Amino acid sequence: MTLPPLETVRRNGRAIAYRAAGQGPPLLLLHGIGSGSASWEAQFDGLSGRFRVIAWDTPGYGSSDPLPGERPESRAYGDAVADLLDGLELEKLHVLGHSLGGLIAAAFAAWHPRRLLSVTLSDAAAGYLNSPKELRVDRLNARIEAMTALGPAEVARRRAREVLSPSASEETYEKVFRVQSRLRPDGYVQAARMLHNSDIFADAAMIAVPALVMYGSEDTVTPEAIGRDIAAAIGGARYVTLQGLGHASYVEGPEAFNAAFTGFLDGLE
Repeated sequence: MTLPPLETVRRNGRAIAYRAAGQGPPLLLLHGIGSGSASWEAQFDGLSGRFRVIAWDTPGYGSSDPLPGERPESRAYGDAVADLLDGLELEKLHVLGHSLGGLIAAAFAAWHPRRLLSVTLSDAAAGYLNSPKELRVDRLNARIEAMTALGPAEVARRRAREVLSPSASEETYEKVFRVQSRLRPDGYVQAARMLHNSDIFADAAMIAVPALVMYGSEDTVTPEAIGRDIAAAIGGARYVTLQGLGHASYVEGPEAFNAAFTGFLDGLE
């Protein structure tokens, strides 16, 4: 399938860009801090026969307007998800969030529980709020300085391999690089500030819908130990290891990724 074109809705004076394809129960895909809606090509291919697959560009990414202020909290991003649903006239849906998108998915699940059918957290970032302050500040400053000094393309060149396993193909690297190199610095910096001032566990404890947590066994960005702790914080959550895959598991191993997700939903029926 050709990647669906970008469309836009406007809510609260801001544009939210998304791609959509397929028929069936709606499924919203939330990308990570170094990614965008175009990264979900294999999920459009593999899942749109069963779902209406929708992938957004996080506020400040692609054609989506940024959120107000320099330091919006994760809840503000979760509220933006609700704005997208309102714009698309959707009441309930499945949500799948990867990395930073997992942090946003958890916030949405915690604060808009009646709008969820299920939530899936893939290689989710836990946030750095409870890390030592010096470490948290240093990591945030390093992210901002790199993006400011080097620009998206050079940051992508240096980081694209970090989100893949050692056995990932050159083709997979190129897919990750292409999306990363198109980041908007303003949206990236705003999201980085949210990441470094968030704690997924506070929201995870409030999730009250069927939940799947899955992590690549070769993920060195958000290792499996984090994923198992997050799953333990969610009542009744299912945990799945994606063998041999790195942080960008849905790009590197889409067949295994899609099968784990659909298998989870099959188990709910």
